[in-house]
Amino acid sequence: LMIAAGLEAKSEHPLAEAILTKASELGVKPVETQDFKAIPGKGITAKVEGDIYFVGNQKYLDENGIATNRFEERISQLADEGKTPLLFAKANQFLGIIAVADVVKPTSKAAIEKLQEIGCKVVMLTGDNKRTAEGIGKSLKLDQIIADVLPQDKERVVLELQEAGHKVAMVGDGINDAPALVRADVGVAIGAGTDVAIESADIVLMHSDLLDVPTAVRLSKAVIRNIKQNLFWAFFYNCLGVPVAAGLFYHWLGFRLSPMIGAACMSFSSIFVVTNALRLRGFKTDKDIIEFKQDVMNHHIDKKEPSLEAQDALDSGTLKDQALLENNDKETILKEEKKMITFKVEGMMCQKCVKHVREALEKFDGVQAIVDLEAKTATVMKPDSVSVDDLKKAIVEAGYEVIE
Repeated sequence: LMIAAGLEAKSEHPLAEAILTKASELGVKPVETQDFKAIPGKGITAKVEGDIYFVGNQKYLDENGIATNRFEERISQLADEGKTPLLFAKANQFLGIIAVADVVKPTSKAAIEKLQEIGCKVVMLTGDNKRTAEGIGKSLKLDQIIADVLPQDKERVVLELQEAGHKVAMVGDGINDAPALVRADVGVAIGAGTDVAIESADIVLMHSDLLDVPTAVRLSKAVIRNIKQNLFWAFFYNCLGVPVAAGLFYHWLGFRLSPMIGAACMSFSSIFVVTNALRLRGFKTDKDIIEFKQDVMNHHIDKKEPSLEAQDALDSGTLKDQALLENNDKETILKEEKKMITFKVEGMMCQKCVKHVREALEKFDGVQAIVDLEAKTATVMKPDSVSVDDLKKAIVEAGYEVIE
Protein backbone atom coordinates (compact mmCIF):
# COMPACT_ATOMS: atom_id res chain seq x y z
CA LEU A 1 0.00 0.00 0.00
CA MET A 2 2.95 2.32 0.65
CA ILE A 3 4.21 1.78 -2.92
CA ALA A 4 0.67 1.99 -4.37
CA ALA A 5 0.00 5.31 -2.61
CA GLY A 6 3.32 6.69 -3.88
CA LEU A 7 2.55 5.67 -7.47
CA GLU A 8 -0.99 7.08 -7.32
CA ALA A 9 -0.07 10.34 -5.51
CA LYS A 10 0.47 12.25 -8.79
CA SER A 11 -2.58 10.81 -10.55
CA GLU A 12 -5.90 12.69 -10.82
CA HIS A 13 -7.96 9.55 -11.37
CA PRO A 14 -10.78 8.85 -8.84
CA LEU A 15 -9.35 5.35 -8.24
CA ALA A 16 -6.05 6.96 -7.17
CA GLU A 17 -7.95 9.13 -4.72
CA ALA A 18 -9.53 6.02 -3.19
CA ILE A 19 -6.12 4.40 -2.63
CA LEU A 20 -4.66 7.58 -1.11
CA THR A 21 -7.67 7.90 1.20
CA LYS A 22 -7.21 4.31 2.41
CA ALA A 23 -3.48 4.86 2.95
CA SER A 24 -4.22 8.00 4.96
CA GLU A 25 -6.78 6.15 7.12
CA LEU A 26 -4.18 3.47 7.93
CA GLY A 27 -1.40 6.00 8.51
CA VAL A 28 0.65 4.72 5.56
CA LYS A 29 3.09 7.29 4.15
CA PRO A 30 3.47 7.21 0.32
CA VAL A 31 6.94 6.58 -1.07
CA GLU A 32 8.67 9.18 -3.24
CA THR A 33 8.50 8.55 -7.00
CA GLN A 34 10.25 9.88 -10.09
CA ASP A 35 9.53 9.89 -13.83
CA PHE A 36 5.77 9.61 -13.35
CA LYS A 37 3.82 8.96 -16.54
CA ALA A 38 0.08 8.36 -17.03
CA ILE A 39 -1.23 6.36 -20.00
CA PRO A 40 -4.93 7.28 -20.45
CA GLY A 41 -7.27 4.32 -20.22
CA LYS A 42 -4.50 1.90 -19.23
CA GLY A 43 -2.51 2.89 -16.15
CA ILE A 44 0.56 4.66 -14.86
CA THR A 45 4.28 4.05 -14.51
CA ALA A 46 6.93 5.61 -12.23
CA LYS A 47 10.27 4.89 -10.65
CA VAL A 48 10.90 4.23 -6.95
CA GLU A 49 14.57 4.23 -5.90
CA GLY A 50 15.60 3.46 -9.47
CA ASP A 51 13.19 0.55 -9.98
CA ILE A 52 10.35 0.94 -12.48
CA TYR A 53 6.81 0.17 -11.31
CA PHE A 54 3.59 -0.35 -13.26
CA VAL A 55 -0.02 -0.05 -12.13
CA GLY A 56 -3.11 -0.42 -14.30
CA ASN A 57 -5.41 -2.92 -15.94
CA GLN A 58 -4.53 -6.42 -17.13
CA LYS A 59 -4.03 -5.31 -20.73
CA TYR A 60 -1.48 -2.69 -19.65
CA LEU A 61 0.61 -5.20 -17.69
CA ASP A 62 0.43 -7.73 -20.54
CA GLU A 63 1.72 -5.07 -22.95
CA ASN A 64 4.72 -4.57 -20.68
CA GLY A 65 5.57 -8.28 -20.58
CA ILE A 66 4.28 -8.95 -17.06
CA ALA A 67 2.52 -12.32 -16.73
CA THR A 68 -0.91 -12.17 -15.07
CA ASN A 69 -2.35 -15.49 -16.31
CA ARG A 70 -2.37 -17.29 -12.97
CA PHE A 71 -4.41 -14.46 -11.39
CA GLU A 72 -7.12 -14.30 -14.08
CA GLU A 73 -9.67 -16.19 -11.96
CA ARG A 74 -9.23 -13.77 -9.04
CA ILE A 75 -9.35 -10.75 -11.36
CA SER A 76 -12.56 -12.05 -12.96
CA GLN A 77 -14.11 -12.72 -9.53
CA LEU A 78 -13.44 -9.14 -8.39
CA ALA A 79 -14.82 -7.75 -11.65
CA ASP A 80 -18.00 -9.84 -11.30
CA GLU A 81 -18.48 -8.24 -7.87
CA GLY A 82 -18.47 -4.81 -9.53
CA LYS A 83 -14.96 -3.95 -8.32
CA THR A 84 -12.17 -2.48 -10.43
CA PRO A 85 -8.97 -4.56 -10.02
CA LEU A 86 -5.79 -2.46 -10.15
CA LEU A 87 -2.73 -4.59 -10.87
CA PHE A 88 0.69 -3.64 -9.48
CA ALA A 89 4.08 -4.82 -10.73
CA LYS A 90 7.78 -4.05 -10.25
CA ALA A 91 9.78 -4.37 -13.48
CA ASN A 92 8.58 -7.79 -14.68
CA GLN A 93 7.51 -9.08 -11.25
CA PHE A 94 3.78 -9.13 -10.39
CA LEU A 95 3.23 -7.67 -6.88
CA GLY A 96 -0.51 -7.84 -6.23
CA ILE A 97 -4.02 -6.49 -6.73
CA ILE A 98 -5.93 -3.67 -5.09
CA ALA A 99 -9.66 -3.73 -5.82
CA VAL A 100 -11.62 -0.48 -5.73
CA ALA A 101 -15.42 -0.59 -5.57
CA ASP A 102 -17.20 2.20 -7.40
CA VAL A 103 -20.30 2.31 -5.19
CA VAL A 104 -23.49 3.36 -6.96
CA LYS A 105 -25.15 6.28 -5.19
CA PRO A 106 -28.84 5.74 -4.29
CA THR A 107 -29.79 8.79 -6.38
CA SER A 108 -28.04 7.46 -9.50
CA LYS A 109 -30.65 4.75 -10.05
CA ALA A 110 -33.42 7.31 -9.61
CA ALA A 111 -31.65 9.66 -12.06
CA ILE A 112 -31.47 6.94 -14.74
CA GLU A 113 -35.14 6.11 -14.26
CA LYS A 114 -36.07 9.80 -14.55
CA LEU A 115 -34.05 10.17 -17.76
CA GLN A 116 -35.73 7.11 -19.25
CA GLU A 117 -39.15 8.47 -18.25
CA ILE A 118 -38.56 11.61 -20.31
CA GLY A 119 -37.50 9.57 -23.35
CA CYS A 120 -33.71 9.49 -23.00
CA LYS A 121 -31.66 6.39 -23.81
CA VAL A 122 -29.00 5.97 -21.10
CA VAL A 123 -25.61 4.49 -22.02
CA MET A 124 -22.81 3.78 -19.52
CA LEU A 125 -19.47 4.49 -21.18
CA THR A 126 -16.52 3.33 -19.08
CA GLY A 127 -12.86 2.39 -19.24
CA ASP A 128 -13.48 -0.46 -16.79
CA ASN A 129 -13.50 -4.00 -18.14
CA LYS A 130 -16.80 -5.50 -19.26
CA ARG A 131 -17.24 -7.72 -16.20
CA THR A 132 -16.83 -4.81 -13.78
CA ALA A 133 -19.13 -2.58 -15.81
CA GLU A 134 -21.85 -5.22 -15.92
CA GLY A 135 -21.38 -5.86 -12.19
CA ILE A 136 -21.96 -2.17 -11.44
CA GLY A 137 -24.74 -1.73 -13.99
CA LYS A 138 -26.75 -4.87 -13.30
CA SER A 139 -29.17 -3.09 -10.92
CA LEU A 140 -29.39 0.18 -12.87
CA LYS A 141 -31.49 -1.03 -15.85
CA LEU A 142 -29.28 0.81 -18.33
CA ASP A 143 -30.17 0.76 -22.02
CA GLN A 144 -26.58 -0.06 -23.01
CA ILE A 145 -23.18 -0.68 -21.40
CA ILE A 146 -19.99 0.02 -23.36
CA ALA A 147 -16.81 -0.99 -21.51
CA ASP A 148 -13.05 -1.19 -22.13
CA VAL A 149 -13.03 2.19 -23.89
CA LEU A 150 -10.06 4.56 -24.10
CA PRO A 151 -10.57 8.37 -24.05
CA GLN A 152 -10.51 8.54 -27.86
CA ASP A 153 -12.95 5.62 -27.98
CA LYS A 154 -15.44 7.59 -25.85
CA GLU A 155 -15.30 10.40 -28.38
CA ARG A 156 -15.72 7.89 -31.21
CA VAL A 157 -18.81 6.36 -29.57
CA VAL A 158 -20.36 9.82 -29.16
CA LEU A 159 -19.62 10.57 -32.84
CA GLU A 160 -21.18 7.28 -33.94
CA LEU A 161 -24.35 8.05 -31.99
CA GLN A 162 -24.51 11.50 -33.58
CA GLU A 163 -24.03 10.04 -37.06
CA ALA A 164 -26.91 7.66 -36.30
CA GLY A 165 -29.14 10.72 -35.87
CA HIS A 166 -29.14 11.03 -32.08
CA LYS A 167 -28.69 14.16 -30.00
CA VAL A 168 -26.05 13.24 -27.43
CA ALA A 169 -25.50 14.62 -23.93
CA MET A 170 -22.28 13.36 -22.31
CA VAL A 171 -21.91 13.42 -18.52
CA GLY A 172 -18.36 13.10 -17.18
CA ASP A 173 -15.94 14.27 -14.52
CA GLY A 174 -12.42 13.20 -15.52
CA ILE A 175 -9.62 14.08 -17.90
CA ASN A 176 -10.46 10.98 -19.94
CA ASP A 177 -14.00 12.32 -20.50
CA ALA A 178 -12.87 15.70 -21.89
CA PRO A 179 -12.72 14.72 -25.62
CA ALA A 180 -16.21 13.18 -25.45
CA LEU A 181 -17.58 16.20 -23.56
CA VAL A 182 -16.35 18.48 -26.36
CA ARG A 183 -17.69 16.20 -29.10
CA ALA A 184 -21.18 15.79 -27.59
CA ASP A 185 -24.05 18.09 -28.51
CA VAL A 186 -24.22 18.96 -24.81
CA GLY A 187 -21.32 18.30 -22.44
CA VAL A 188 -22.27 18.05 -18.77
CA ALA A 189 -19.51 18.09 -16.14
CA ILE A 190 -19.92 16.96 -12.54
CA GLY A 191 -19.21 19.87 -10.19
CA ALA A 192 -16.48 17.98 -8.30
CA GLY A 193 -14.78 16.87 -11.53
CA THR A 194 -11.37 17.83 -12.86
CA ASP A 195 -10.67 21.32 -14.22
CA VAL A 196 -10.19 19.95 -17.74
CA ALA A 197 -13.64 18.31 -17.70
CA ILE A 198 -15.29 21.46 -16.36
CA GLU A 199 -13.61 23.63 -19.02
CA SER A 200 -14.67 21.19 -21.77
CA ALA A 201 -18.35 21.06 -20.77
CA ASP A 202 -21.29 23.27 -21.73
CA ILE A 203 -23.06 22.72 -18.41
CA VAL A 204 -21.49 22.29 -14.97
CA LEU A 205 -23.61 20.68 -12.25
CA MET A 206 -23.31 22.39 -8.88
CA HIS A 207 -23.49 19.06 -6.99
CA SER A 208 -21.95 15.64 -7.57
CA ASP A 209 -25.39 14.12 -8.05
CA LEU A 210 -26.72 12.58 -11.27
CA LEU A 211 -30.26 13.59 -10.26
CA ASP A 212 -29.33 17.08 -11.41
CA VAL A 213 -29.05 15.76 -15.00
CA PRO A 214 -32.77 14.96 -15.54
CA THR A 215 -33.56 18.15 -13.64
CA ALA A 216 -31.40 20.12 -16.12
CA VAL A 217 -33.21 18.47 -19.05
CA ARG A 218 -36.66 19.21 -17.61
CA LEU A 219 -35.69 22.77 -16.68
CA SER A 220 -34.28 23.39 -20.18
CA LYS A 221 -37.51 22.14 -21.77
CA ALA A 222 -39.57 24.26 -19.38
CA VAL A 223 -37.55 27.38 -20.28
CA ILE A 224 -37.88 26.77 -24.04
CA ARG A 225 -41.61 26.10 -23.66
CA ASN A 226 -41.96 29.34 -21.70
CA ILE A 227 -40.05 31.29 -24.38
CA LYS A 228 -42.29 29.86 -27.13
CA GLN A 229 -45.41 30.77 -25.15
CA ASN A 230 -44.17 34.33 -24.68
CA LEU A 231 -43.27 34.67 -28.37
CA PHE A 232 -46.67 33.34 -29.44
CA TRP A 233 -48.66 35.67 -27.20
CA ALA A 234 -46.44 38.65 -28.02
CA PHE A 235 -46.92 38.16 -31.78
CA PHE A 236 -50.63 37.37 -31.40
CA TYR A 237 -51.16 40.42 -29.19
CA ASN A 238 -49.31 42.74 -31.55
CA CYS A 239 -50.90 41.32 -34.71
CA LEU A 240 -54.29 42.02 -33.13
CA GLY A 241 -53.52 45.32 -31.43
CA VAL A 242 -51.29 47.19 -33.91
CA PRO A 243 -53.84 47.30 -36.78
CA VAL A 244 -56.52 48.53 -34.37
CA ALA A 245 -54.22 51.19 -32.90
CA ALA A 246 -53.22 52.30 -36.42
CA GLY A 247 -56.89 52.91 -37.33
CA LEU A 248 -57.02 50.17 -39.98
CA PHE A 249 -60.64 49.34 -39.13
CA TYR A 250 -61.82 52.94 -38.58
CA HIS A 251 -63.39 53.37 -42.04
CA TRP A 252 -65.40 50.15 -41.73
CA LEU A 253 -66.21 49.98 -38.02
CA GLY A 254 -65.73 53.57 -36.90
CA PHE A 255 -63.46 52.30 -34.14
CA ARG A 256 -59.96 53.37 -33.24
CA LEU A 257 -57.71 53.27 -30.19
CA SER A 258 -56.46 56.35 -28.43
CA PRO A 259 -52.65 56.53 -27.91
CA MET A 260 -53.13 56.43 -24.14
CA ILE A 261 -55.11 53.18 -24.25
CA GLY A 262 -52.61 51.75 -26.75
CA ALA A 263 -49.71 52.54 -24.41
CA ALA A 264 -51.58 50.93 -21.50
CA CYS A 265 -52.22 47.80 -23.58
CA MET A 266 -48.52 47.52 -24.48
CA SER A 267 -47.61 47.83 -20.81
CA PHE A 268 -50.10 45.06 -20.01
CA SER A 269 -48.44 42.91 -22.70
CA SER A 270 -45.07 43.28 -20.97
CA ILE A 271 -46.61 42.44 -17.60
CA PHE A 272 -48.19 39.31 -19.09
CA VAL A 273 -44.90 38.11 -20.59
CA VAL A 274 -42.90 38.74 -17.40
CA THR A 275 -45.55 37.07 -15.23
CA ASN A 276 -45.54 34.02 -17.48
CA ALA A 277 -41.74 33.83 -17.23
CA LEU A 278 -41.90 34.09 -13.43
CA ARG A 279 -43.86 30.84 -13.33
CA LEU A 280 -40.51 29.09 -13.66
CA ARG A 281 -39.85 30.01 -10.05
CA GLY A 282 -42.28 27.24 -9.14
CA PHE A 283 -40.17 24.61 -10.92
CA LYS A 284 -39.50 21.58 -8.72
CA THR A 285 -36.26 19.62 -9.04
CA ASP A 286 -36.29 15.82 -9.09
CA LYS A 287 -34.42 15.87 -5.79
CA ASP A 288 -37.16 18.05 -4.24
CA ILE A 289 -39.82 15.59 -5.37
CA ILE A 290 -37.96 12.54 -4.05
CA GLU A 291 -37.16 14.27 -0.74
CA PHE A 292 -40.85 15.19 -0.37
CA LYS A 293 -41.85 11.54 -0.73
CA GLN A 294 -39.19 10.45 1.77
CA ASP A 295 -40.12 13.16 4.27
CA VAL A 296 -43.76 12.13 4.14
CA MET A 297 -42.84 8.48 4.59
CA ASN A 298 -40.32 9.14 7.37
CA HIS A 299 -42.88 11.27 9.21
CA HIS A 300 -45.09 8.23 9.59
CA ILE A 301 -42.45 5.79 10.90
CA ASP A 302 -43.77 6.01 14.49
CA LYS A 303 -42.38 9.54 14.72
CA LYS A 304 -38.80 8.26 15.04
CA GLU A 305 -35.77 8.59 12.80
CA PRO A 306 -34.98 5.50 10.70
CA SER A 307 -31.58 3.86 11.01
CA LEU A 308 -28.92 4.62 8.38
CA GLU A 309 -29.50 1.16 6.87
CA ALA A 310 -33.24 1.77 6.69
CA GLN A 311 -32.66 5.18 5.12
CA ASP A 312 -30.60 3.47 2.41
CA ALA A 313 -33.53 1.14 1.87
CA LEU A 314 -35.87 4.09 1.56
CA ASP A 315 -33.51 5.82 -0.89
CA SER A 316 -33.13 2.78 -3.11
CA GLY A 317 -36.75 1.68 -2.89
CA THR A 318 -36.01 -1.72 -1.29
CA LEU A 319 -38.66 -1.23 1.39
CA LYS A 320 -39.43 -4.93 1.71
CA ASP A 321 -35.88 -5.93 2.78
CA GLN A 322 -36.25 -7.58 6.21
CA ALA A 323 -32.58 -7.33 7.17
CA LEU A 324 -32.35 -3.59 6.51
CA LEU A 325 -35.54 -2.80 8.41
CA GLU A 326 -35.05 -5.01 11.46
CA ASN A 327 -34.75 -1.99 13.78
CA ASN A 328 -37.80 -0.20 12.35
CA ASP A 329 -41.53 -0.78 12.26
CA LYS A 330 -41.67 -2.61 8.93
CA GLU A 331 -45.46 -2.95 8.96
CA THR A 332 -45.85 0.80 9.40
CA ILE A 333 -43.49 1.54 6.49
CA LEU A 334 -45.23 -0.89 4.16
CA LYS A 335 -48.60 0.47 5.21
CA GLU A 336 -47.53 4.04 4.39
CA GLU A 337 -45.95 2.90 1.12
CA LYS A 338 -49.35 1.63 -0.02
CA LYS A 339 -50.88 5.02 0.76
CA MET A 340 -48.61 6.78 -1.74
CA ILE A 341 -50.16 6.66 -5.20
CA THR A 342 -49.05 8.14 -8.51
CA PHE A 343 -51.61 9.01 -11.21
CA LYS A 344 -50.85 9.69 -14.87
CA VAL A 345 -52.74 12.88 -15.71
CA GLU A 346 -53.41 14.06 -19.26
CA GLY A 347 -54.53 17.55 -20.25
CA MET A 348 -52.17 19.65 -18.10
CA MET A 349 -50.65 22.45 -20.20
CA CYS A 350 -49.22 24.97 -17.73
CA GLN A 351 -48.56 25.70 -14.07
CA LYS A 352 -52.12 26.90 -13.69
CA CYS A 353 -53.25 23.40 -14.62
CA VAL A 354 -50.83 22.01 -12.03
CA LYS A 355 -52.40 24.25 -9.41
CA HIS A 356 -55.93 23.12 -10.39
CA VAL A 357 -55.02 19.43 -10.08
CA ARG A 358 -53.21 19.93 -6.76
CA GLU A 359 -56.11 21.92 -5.29
CA ALA A 360 -58.60 19.31 -6.51
CA LEU A 361 -56.67 16.56 -4.71
CA GLU A 362 -55.86 18.48 -1.54
CA LYS A 363 -59.50 19.44 -0.94
CA PHE A 364 -59.70 16.10 0.91
CA ASP A 365 -58.56 16.24 4.53
CA GLY A 366 -55.10 14.78 5.07
CA VAL A 367 -54.17 14.53 1.39
CA GLN A 368 -50.77 15.86 0.21
CA ALA A 369 -49.92 16.04 -3.49
CA ILE A 370 -47.02 16.83 -5.81
CA VAL A 371 -48.00 17.46 -9.43
CA ASP A 372 -45.29 17.25 -12.11
CA LEU A 373 -46.14 19.05 -15.35
CA GLU A 374 -43.26 17.57 -17.37
CA ALA A 375 -43.91 13.97 -16.34
CA LYS A 376 -47.71 14.49 -16.39
CA THR A 377 -48.06 12.84 -12.98
CA ALA A 378 -49.69 13.52 -9.63
CA THR A 379 -48.11 11.79 -6.60
CA VAL A 380 -50.51 11.62 -3.66
CA MET A 381 -50.13 10.67 0.00
CA LYS A 382 -53.62 9.82 1.25
CA PRO A 383 -55.23 8.73 4.53
CA ASP A 384 -57.40 5.58 4.74
CA SER A 385 -60.55 7.69 4.74
CA VAL A 386 -59.98 8.78 1.13
CA SER A 387 -60.39 6.22 -1.66
CA VAL A 388 -58.46 6.06 -4.93
CA ASP A 389 -61.74 6.45 -6.85
CA ASP A 390 -62.46 9.70 -4.98
CA LEU A 391 -59.09 11.08 -6.02
CA LYS A 392 -59.57 10.06 -9.66
CA LYS A 393 -63.04 11.61 -9.68
CA ALA A 394 -61.63 14.88 -8.29
CA ILE A 395 -59.05 15.06 -11.10
CA VAL A 396 -61.70 14.37 -13.76
CA GLU A 397 -64.06 16.96 -12.28
CA ALA A 398 -61.23 19.50 -12.47
CA GLY A 399 -61.21 18.97 -16.24
CA TYR A 400 -58.35 16.48 -16.71
CA GLU A 401 -58.04 12.83 -17.66
CA VAL A 402 -56.59 10.05 -15.51
CA ILE A 403 -54.74 7.38 -17.52
CA GLU A 404 -54.86 3.88 -16.03
